Amino acid sequence: MTPSETFSRPFDAVLCDLDNVIRFYDMAPLAELERAAGLAEGTTATVGYAPETDLPLLLGKITKKEWVDSIASALSDRVPRMHARELGMALADAPFRADDMVVALLRRVRGHMPLILVTNATLELERDLESMGLSDLADHVVSSARVGVAKPDRAIYEIAAERAGVAADRCLFVDDRLENVEAATTLGMTGVHYHEPADLQKLLDFLPDD
Repeated sequence: MTPSETFSRPFDAVLCDLDNVIRFYDMAPLAELERAAGLAEGTTATVGYAPETDLPLLLGKITKKEWVDSIASALSDRVPRMHARELGMALADAPFRADDMVVALLRRVRGHMPLILVTNATLELERDLESMGLSDLADHVVSSARVGVAKPDRAIYEIAAERAGVAADRCLFVDDRLENVEAATTLGMTGVHYHEPADLQKLLDFLPDD
């Protein structure tokens, strides 16, 4: 890193979400089960990701099995209990993949400044990152299930900036949820509402070629 690079760059650390930025789920198997059960596609996710169901999982207060149990309970008035549990398991075990383009961009970032993953995640996050070959992607991982606070609570952003060793107003924050981006910008961070890799690519043009 040269003095001129340090002086001219618009931020000194990147704080990046995981799901729907780096990691993407294949919901087709679940959708097929929902159709077979006579449910509208997305019903299970609506139930499973409702704050009252999802937040205890994301704060590390319940296990994935307990989360599946709560989904099954909520769906049991619409489908038989056995099918409700099958739907909950299909959501919990949905296959996922990493976006190779975004991973390459973020590995490039890490060669020049701290990269911190900031994610509302479960206690299984470390295993998931390992399965994708991403255990070494970031300098630090700030997981809601580990720190006990979830986005968009300002505390999780402050934890991430502290671990980056960078003032909040010198951090770039990337997330697919607008409410999370808006929370970051209230702390002075540069916010990016992520839709596609180009959203990140154009912000990294100032980095020198590796």
